[in-house]
Amino acid sequence: MRLPALRVGWLRQTFVHWPFRPEAVQALVPETLVVDEYDGAAWVGLIPFVMADMRPPGVPAAVPGLPSFAETNLRTYVRRRDNGRDGLWFLSIEVACPLMVAARAVGAPYNPGTLRVSANGDTVTYAGSRWTGGASYLLVVRPGDLIEPTERDVWLTSRWRAYTRRMGLLWQTPVEHEPWHLADSAVEVLEETLTTAAGLPAPLGEPVVHFSEGIRHVRLGASRPCAPRRVPPFRA
Repeated sequence: MRLPALRVGWLRQTFVHWPFRPEAVQALVPETLVVDEYDGAAWVGLIPFVMADMRPPGVPAAVPGLPSFAETNLRTYVRRRDNGRDGLWFLSIEVACPLMVAARAVGAPYNPGTLRVSANGDTVTYAGSRWTGGASYLLVVRPGDLIEPTERDVWLTSRWRAYTRRMGLLWQTPVEHEPWHLADSAVEVLEETLTTAAGLPAPLGEPVVHFSEGIRHVRLGASRPCAPRRVPPFRA
């Protein structure tokens, strides 16, 4: 990425992933995307974290007064039908900063709400509720030791573009950042209605949970429409 549109840090992040029937998740994404699968399942992640030091390029993270706020994503993993490029599809985004709702202009499904992230001893608590619609969550996790990520761990946590839909077009936003340092995490409390609000059925199994203290050097590119791949004409 030669010139990012935005620099941020993603801190104190937990990944909660459930497996679902692929057809149940496919019904919630555009026809131009196909749900990506691992071990025969589609995966949906509930990802709460702190968005920190949000700034334009050229502004250092040490500048006082840069905004930090809680955010929680409900996302799945997809590929474009025309060229197979993988990425994220957001089913919903909960955010404590109402100004972020402006990102709906490129199709990002932001919902303003009351969110908090707090640490108490060796546990981390995430809680949030939408201002409208009633969807909410409460998650308390106990992070463990750092792990050597498996292939599945990397597959669940590392994507380098996000897709959105606007004005009938598919858009993509590129992302770059350093590798995650992941730890296993035990769930103490998990209550949520975000998956139901998104139209998902019950998952196929128990969640897979990871924790990371976060990454501070995230680079987000400008969103742009996806040009369909040109297919050469058939010649006999």
